[in-house]
Amino acid sequence: MASLLDSLLLLSLLLIQLSRLATAHVAPLDHIQSSEDDGGRQPVSPELFNSLEELARIVDISYCVGNTGVQKPFECLSHCNEFQGFELVTTWNTGPFLSDSCGYIALSHSPSVKRIIIAFRGTYSITNTIIDLSAYPQEYIPYDTGDNTGARCTNCSVHSGFMTAWRHTRDTILETVSAARTQYPDYSVVLVGHSLGGAVAALAGVEMQLRGWDPTVTTFGEPKIGNKGFVEFLDGVFFDLKTPSASASASASSVGTGVSRDKPWKFRRVTHADDPVPLLPLGEWGYESHAGEIYISRVDLPPSVEDVVFCDGDHDEFCLSGAERSSLFLSSLAGGLSSSSPRPFDSLERQQQQQEVVGPFPPKEPEENSQPRNQIGAASRIPWFLVPARYRLWELFFAHRDYFTRIGLCVPGGEILRGS
Repeated sequence: MASLLDSLLLLSLLLIQLSRLATAHVAPLDHIQSSEDDGGRQPVSPELFNSLEELARIVDISYCVGNTGVQKPFECLSHCNEFQGFELVTTWNTGPFLSDSCGYIALSHSPSVKRIIIAFRGTYSITNTIIDLSAYPQEYIPYDTGDNTGARCTNCSVHSGFMTAWRHTRDTILETVSAARTQYPDYSVVLVGHSLGGAVAALAGVEMQLRGWDPTVTTFGEPKIGNKGFVEFLDGVFFDLKTPSASASASASSVGTGVSRDKPWKFRRVTHADDPVPLLPLGEWGYESHAGEIYISRVDLPPSVEDVVFCDGDHDEFCLSGAERSSLFLSSLAGGLSSSSPRPFDSLERQQQQQEVVGPFPPKEPEENSQPRNQIGAASRIPWFLVPARYRLWELFFAHRDYFTRIGLCVPGGEILRGS
């Protein structure tokens, strides 16, 4: 385990170095974002909190698909017995790696809320996650409504792995949901996805919205799906947001200031502190986050209502996106691994600021039988608690899996890693 964690730490450094090469300008380190500083953001209502907690358990069940299974009427080793009136319609599992799409469709009958639920499983393989997040983008063409008035997506591209996963299961899902809508016209369509499944749920939700099915989409730990063009398209589809004018401010909330909280959001992108996946793939590679973020600031479980807040726009500095602000410090830290590299901050003033925030790091004399600083053992001597979330790949073992409750029994190793 120790060698694996060291490898992940070094891979994190590689991401930092890649981000340095991808851009000639990085924003300065203004401050270390505190998880308790929500900038006065509005907490969600108790009703929405309870709904999100329920959906977190519903999507957790999807991890049984392809593992121990989900059986009819609605039975599994996870949370199935907690949901009265649920009826399993079908499950799917299309394969591993980039083509991986896995999940189930269920009907939620009375006494539960009447819903057609489509749950998309994420990956429980750290290898799959890293490989999937490295795929190249591809052009995105929206669903054609057939009336010559369909939505247009200009200069849009999306992650090819996510699009492949959606295409591999698209026919099965659309056919099944269409039949269910015909049989149960008063049932709402609800999509929920976790991890990479959140990205597939988002792509499915966009198409269903264009079809006029009026879905509600909730994702947990959804990675970035596409470029700025796609983000603006999705924001327009679900939040009726228009592309900002050329004169609009480029601030973090310039796009999202039009998102109204007077009516329920139809897309809820739930993130939480220290989860790196919603910050990946890197923005330096052209990927961006979309609106609809709901942020859980509490790291430990379970969160309270006060820990879950609405966020503004595509990039709210008081939510998870604020973790991307300290790229200069981390780029310098990565360079500092070499004894020939410059100090983390070139100016004395910045060095003093660093010491005021995190304390001094005086050089140490080499210990007997110790490894050189440029070898794997050096990873344990770096102040990793300062590393922004998007570079903390080792967090994929922990924070990325738990949002409201501990990971379910259907995830291999989940109980061992996190406890019962």
